[in-house]
Amino acid sequence: MPNTKSAKKRLRQSEKRRLRNRHYKGQMRSSIKQARKAIEAGDWETAEEMLRRAYKAIDKAASKGVIHKNNAARKKARLMAFYNRARAQLQAGSS
Repeated sequence: MPNTKSAKKRLRQSEKRRLRNRHYKGQMRSSIKQARKAIEAGDWETAEEMLRRAYKAIDKAASKGVIHKNNAARKKARLMAFYNRARAQLQAGSS
């Protein structure tokens, strides 16, 4: 437990930040999972909507400093690559 007044304040601040960061990170993870699930199901309209939501959640987490901007870029690139591979498989399978 903190002893000084300033240490007590830092504890309060860090707890508040931890909860806020957890919220944004959780939203980001959930939206990525939903997008991947929609892509795997082959529901392209829903997948594109979920991709937009995932991108927004990733960008928001990066802007708040919850994740690094390069981490956000990597997540978005991998998600779009997953989407593109799935669409390519669909095209190859139908022709």
